[in-house]
Amino acid sequence: MERRSTIFALASARGRAGICVFRVSGPAAKAAVETLTGAPVPTPRQASLRDTRLADGTLIDRGLVLWFEAPHSFTGEDVAEFHLHGGPAVIAAMTRRLGELPGLRPADAGEFTRRAFMAGKLDLTEAEGLADLINAETEQQRRLALRQLQGGLKEQYERWRGELVRALAHIEAAIDFVDEALPDDLATSVGPRVAKLRAEIEAHLADHRRGEIVRDGFTVVILGAPNVGKSSLLNALARRDVAIVSSVPGTTRDAIEVDLDLGGYAVTLIDTAGLRDTTDEIESEGIRRARAKAQYADLRLGVFDAAEFVNDSRVSPELVEGDAILLNKCDVPRAATQTVAAPLHSMRISAKTGEGIDALLAWLEGQVVARAGGSESMPMTRARHREALVDAHTALQRFTMATALDVAAEDLRIATRALGRITGRVDVEDLLDVIFREFCIGK
Repeated sequence: MERRSTIFALASARGRAGICVFRVSGPAAKAAVETLTGAPVPTPRQASLRDTRLADGTLIDRGLVLWFEAPHSFTGEDVAEFHLHGGPAVIAAMTRRLGELPGLRPADAGEFTRRAFMAGKLDLTEAEGLADLINAETEQQRRLALRQLQGGLKEQYERWRGELVRALAHIEAAIDFVDEALPDDLATSVGPRVAKLRAEIEAHLADHRRGEIVRDGFTVVILGAPNVGKSSLLNALARRDVAIVSSVPGTTRDAIEVDLDLGGYAVTLIDTAGLRDTTDEIESEGIRRARAKAQYADLRLGVFDAAEFVNDSRVSPELVEGDAILLNKCDVPRAATQTVAAPLHSMRISAKTGEGIDALLAWLEGQVVARAGGSESMPMTRARHREALVDAHTALQRFTMATALDVAAEDLRIATRALGRITGRVDVEDLLDVIFREFCIGK
């Protein structure tokens, strides 16, 4: 990133709208306002009605201009915002005009937030929370992202890091100042504090991916033999025709996904190829993908024909405790079926008539809430957080077994650096591109 360049971008969505917002950040922002409006910058943080013009004086639009003087801005730099009418022609003219100004260039994706991080306005967890808030599609995603943006994770991890720094200082003092009159228990007093911290991190890790489920969504895979009604069930749950329904075995060859909002949580339903023995190369690949989806799903629904359920050996091995067996086509009058054995939850449904579908949706919502909610503590939201915490926990485990002070000190340093990677206190250059490229242009 060019540290002293001035960047600009459309910060609102493209397309027709009542208002669009252009944002400019950097040392040339002031000159950009004066050139475009022919007047000095407004009083900071006060909206001013201004005309914006092309190089030949032609009016682009009349709108509001706001000025945020460094360091009191989102990026910590001089920032200007132009609030204009959101028509495509206005957007095109304003984009062209800003690109003509000396020292200005279009912003990269996430560059405004990256500059805010570099200026110390946000740590990495808060920046990730902002990205999640922009992308939030459900109520629970919004709430979780907002808590993270407000420092929910930062406070936790910085507290742990601060305790490790203090513990490390005591160990290093015992190493470096052996001839000084230090307390005899200086090094040994660190042990109980580190053990307590290790237990807290261990409890934080044992969250069953609660935060990641809220952020990324809860995955439900529908499994079953051909022609048991899997695609019909997907359509019934989605309340619309998503998958092709046919009596021809092997119609579904690849996974079909549908997104639902259950209780404010994002849920992805996946219909899969029917599980059976086949020599068809394409169908075999679909079955392989079905089993792969099942392996990593949060929940599996095993669908069986209600009149033919005999613990189908093609499907049952994919199901585990916590999953459900659905006896479909219960609207068809037939002989009594075999009783489903525990521990799998079971229910009778009809994807055709809708019988049992509302009860199934309620049960699914309960499963999602039970696994993703139910705790006031701020959970991890990304795999990189988990990876760093595992590294820290492993280092603290080694610390408890260290017999030499210098080795114990190194374990504490490793744990401290691991926590620092989460918030951005240390070793973050290789993470920045990965984190900020998730943002949209203009943020």
